[in-house]
Amino acid sequence: MTTVIRRLDAASPAFSEQLATLTARHEERDQGLTATVAEIIESVRAEGDNALLRLTQRHDAHPAAAMDELLIGHGMLQKALAGLDSSTREALEAAADRIRDYHQRQLSETWSYEDAMGNRLGQQVTPMERIGIYVPGGKASYPSSVLMNAIPAQVAGVGEIIMVVPAPRGRLEPMVLAAAALSGVDRVITIGGAQAVAALAYGSPSVPRVDKIVGPGNRYVAEAKRQVFGRVGIDMVAGPSEILIIADASAPPAWMAMDLFSQAEHDEQAQAILISPDSAYLDAVETSILQLLGTMERESIIRAALTNRGALIKVDDLNSAIALSNQLAPEHLELAFEGAESRVTDLTVAGAIFVGARSCEALGDYCAGPNHVLPTSTTARFSSPLGVYDFQKRSSVIQCSEAGAAALGKIASVLARGESLEAHARSAELRLGEREA
Repeated sequence: MTTVIRRLDAASPAFSEQLATLTARHEERDQGLTATVAEIIESVRAEGDNALLRLTQRHDAHPAAAMDELLIGHGMLQKALAGLDSSTREALEAAADRIRDYHQRQLSETWSYEDAMGNRLGQQVTPMERIGIYVPGGKASYPSSVLMNAIPAQVAGVGEIIMVVPAPRGRLEPMVLAAAALSGVDRVITIGGAQAVAALAYGSPSVPRVDKIVGPGNRYVAEAKRQVFGRVGIDMVAGPSEILIIADASAPPAWMAMDLFSQAEHDEQAQAILISPDSAYLDAVETSILQLLGTMERESIIRAALTNRGALIKVDDLNSAIALSNQLAPEHLELAFEGAESRVTDLTVAGAIFVGARSCEALGDYCAGPNHVLPTSTTARFSSPLGVYDFQKRSSVIQCSEAGAAALGKIASVLARGESLEAHARSAELRLGEREA
């Protein structure tokens, strides 16, 4: 049998080393890339629109002679939506409705309570004023990315949503513009790359400065987001896409092969792993991979991804598979085995969990409802999917009564003096009802 994807056995003495090699993150920063992105950011800071126009002409071969030619009005967004064929529009609207319905349930609310001293304590929740969405537009177009990034911001009540999207040679995908119309995007600007991130972070006469930048992009975009973080918030610096499947013989092997392909086709460095306690089943999945690979339009990308970072892993039992999944902290996790719904709570580290063989990851990418912007590279250990909460700010609210200020002042005074912070202590002591400072 021709080898396309490696086979590993968790019982092998070499497994730990093999797994480490398979899942290694390439942390080395490309110093040339870092310097190039820093130069682009500085040029946008210094020259504003002039730099944006020049860089867009150079990198996107855009024919625009002035910045206003890079601005897309509401009329064009609505025209793009109206111009879709009925089936495409219905699918886009159905996806938008489902995504909105799911994210409505994430809204946080302001709350407060009164303690025994009469102090009122609480949390005030407010939306961000302005956010920026980066939408890829080079090798492919992603209307789903518009929906997943803009709709949670709209639900959160963000005051203004700015979308940047590259338009190579001045061409734009109508579905991307239609998605912007459905998602509550306020402005669309056809710029991309590190220069678009810089413009959102620092502002220019044509691009307003935002509070947070979200959305995927190439390595220049990712590096730019890394460099402007702190000036603005960012969602994450994402790595290549990942899928991990735990399966048994109840899941059709061809389904699982195609689910592995669904992530492998993104990028040659995407990771696609299937774990099973059944060797014969792994054989069947591998056979399906070989049978189906030649039918795929992105065969070369899928083949490279499976060869570079794919694996079929034999484990002793289901408990071992679950433990291994929690160790790997995958972006997408499919549970395609009998009784999967009873084990969901055992899977504690994953970006999104798809329960049952019918719940393929591709449905989550487009229309199931939950967000498809997910933590990669094991960051699910401490991060979560993009959501409404990413566009809301929380402020603590403290209102002390006279009795409360006196009681808390005594506690604060002792603790502050223990830290040798006299002004803190005396400030608290002034609320004890005493006159001396």
